[in-house]
Amino acid sequence: MTPSRRLSQAISEGDGISLIVPVERPDAATAAEADGAEALLARGTAIAAIRAATSLPVVSYLERGAPEGDACIVGADADWEHLHALDVEIVVRVEHEDELEEALERHDPEIFVLACGESDERLERVLDLLSDVPAGKLAIAELPGVTREEIDELERAGCDAVLVGASAPER
Repeated sequence: MTPSRRLSQAISEGDGISLIVPVERPDAATAAEADGAEALLARGTAIAAIRAATSLPVVSYLERGAPEGDACIVGADADWEHLHALDVEIVVRVEHEDELEEALERHDPEIFVLACGESDERLERVLDLLSDVPAGKLAIAELPGVTREEIDELERAGCDAVLVGASAPER
């Protein structure tokens, strides 16, 4: 993986909160890059084509087999030890404080996706999780339908990135 494809570098550099945009096609990837996205969340089967169309880091959910992107989102309870041997950054998705604590204790990952789950208080839930993320770790908010005001509040709270228009795949 080239340094320009490291998710951790892309979302920790620069001013403000980084936007990670979901895409399903290569043309959407180039459009998102032109619009200022700092990383892409690849969905569907065109991950290799999306990677070829952009210089941005490509993130995918671990759904089947080996990850195809530069970073892979895994559940806190998933078996992902085998990913350490691959050239992929591991991003751990958590919805609850106990999942965050367990992931830190067992694996000490560098990047977290903080998900609101089915909560009516979506933003507050993510902000509560954010307050439990240790200094030096990177936090990405997953708020489906996130608004500009919510992005601004996440930025003020110290969140590193937000998945714009994304939610975890159905399990």
